[in-house]
Amino acid sequence: MSTDRFTMDVLREGFAAISDEMFVSLQRTSQSPIIYEVLDFAVGITDPAGELVSQGNGIAGFLGPLGDAVKEVIARRIELRPGDVIAANDPYAGGGTHLSDVALIRPIFAGGDGDEPGELIGFAAGKGHWTEVGGKDPGSWTADSADVYAEGLQLPFVHAYRRGQPIDDIRAILAANSRLPEMVLGDLSAQAACLEVAERRLVEMCRRHGTATVRDAMRAVLQRSERLCRDTLAKIPHGVFSAADFTDTDGLGNGPFPVQVRVQISQDGVRCDFTGSHAQVPGPINCTWSGLVSGVRTVFKAITDPAEPATDGWFRPLEIVCPEDNIFNARRPAPVAAYFEATEMASDLVWHALQPAFPRLLPAGTFVSVCSTSLALTHPDTGEPTLLVEPQAGGWGASREADGQHGLVSVGDGETYVIPVEVAEQRYGVRVERFGFDIVPGAGAGRRRGGRGLVREYRICCDDALLTVAWGRHLYPPWGADGGADGSPNYVEVLRDGRPVGARFGKVSRMPLRRDDVVRLVTGSGGGSGDPREREPGRVLADLLDELITAGEAADSYGYRSPERLR
Repeated sequence: MSTDRFTMDVLREGFAAISDEMFVSLQRTSQSPIIYEVLDFAVGITDPAGELVSQGNGIAGFLGPLGDAVKEVIARRIELRPGDVIAANDPYAGGGTHLSDVALIRPIFAGGDGDEPGELIGFAAGKGHWTEVGGKDPGSWTADSADVYAEGLQLPFVHAYRRGQPIDDIRAILAANSRLPEMVLGDLSAQAACLEVAERRLVEMCRRHGTATVRDAMRAVLQRSERLCRDTLAKIPHGVFSAADFTDTDGLGNGPFPVQVRVQISQDGVRCDFTGSHAQVPGPINCTWSGLVSGVRTVFKAITDPAEPATDGWFRPLEIVCPEDNIFNARRPAPVAAYFEATEMASDLVWHALQPAFPRLLPAGTFVSVCSTSLALTHPDTGEPTLLVEPQAGGWGASREADGQHGLVSVGDGETYVIPVEVAEQRYGVRVERFGFDIVPGAGAGRRRGGRGLVREYRICCDDALLTVAWGRHLYPPWGADGGADGSPNYVEVLRDGRPVGARFGKVSRMPLRRDDVVRLVTGSGGGSGDPREREPGRVLADLLDELITAGEAADSYGYRSPERLR
């Protein structure tokens, strides 16, 4: 490679800057709060072969599908011209997850003139959760679908734009199949626009440094990532590790289902084998191959170097094994609307298996679930239909050295957020009655305490509404480590006239609500680490003063029965 190292470094940082600019562009122009507030999307650029060179920070659950989407476009030999944009949400091919996650792919050509497109220099790709793409339930995901055909409109790698112009027929199909057509068309335009930003910047880079130099820099980025990863693998603990667990039920009354993983770490790479996990299930908690890859890559990145930029080169030493027709590798037409629950479970299995070998790096069990929540209602001020779709944050586990974090989103949600109280009340017309920590005595107790989950209460202010939730870790709480206590489970309940309506639950579809009902969303505390009786008195006292534990918990879990013993 003839280009000097300094130019390579400048271009590598330039690729990262392009992805960051794409990210900001989509966030600022999207129509959906789940994109512009929650940040449920990812963007990036690839080389001409579809190898991911740079990705803008977004959800960890999209750590991988962007490059696979581009590779699928290449494999299908789709004719591409400058300004073309391909749309896809096929869960079973090309990095697909579920139908709500729509990928847009734009080829980038450099040096073209007139009718000649020039040289293909790479691709820009973006994947975002669109609020409504049809299907049997509002929000296009559900807890009780029996096949993918009930979950929404499928876009099988079709042109959404040709030569920079939107395809009117595609826009008409999207609008006709969505309950919120203006929102879905706005998200299409915003996502396509962020790809144009990438094209503009990458072409400018080629004009300044030369196309050959830019392509050399892309190759260098991938090689550098692989080299750094392999250097790290040589230094971390080697061996064979395993874990087993159970999922929750599948939304159709089946389950729980046993799952397991065997992880082998050597200097040559990491192999994660999910053979022996349950077959694909009737309800929509299955994930497809892409969801499994994302879940495993998240933990692989954590044990190698979470700070280094993610590229496809970084993951070359990672091998994933899972048979087809598996809950982690489902085949068409298996329902996958709540795929994120299997993806999160895959992450947690690998995490659990490796935690003893990485006790300072990997904490005890977290609340794990995305805790995805949908409220379909009518805005009381405008009379317009509206749809609240969001994840919930919960408690993370403690590590050997540090207490768990309170109220963070799940590992698969990465850089995302919950919808702010003010936005929820203004956009959806609900009233947020409570948003704070949920204190469950004894949950997550340990020498290092698990983080607390949250409780969020929505009061319904219109005549009727429909509630859908698909939560995991409702039946099985987060696991403790090294003698620490397990955390607490996630659950939802509905209050009417101040009293619970039925039992607490983790999954429900289209539950009818009426005016003044309160939806209480409670996420779990993370698992503790170490013997609670070894916790320092000053830390117990601080937790008491911060109201993170009760006096009874200080006595029963930590052995301190009088305030004087804590000082």
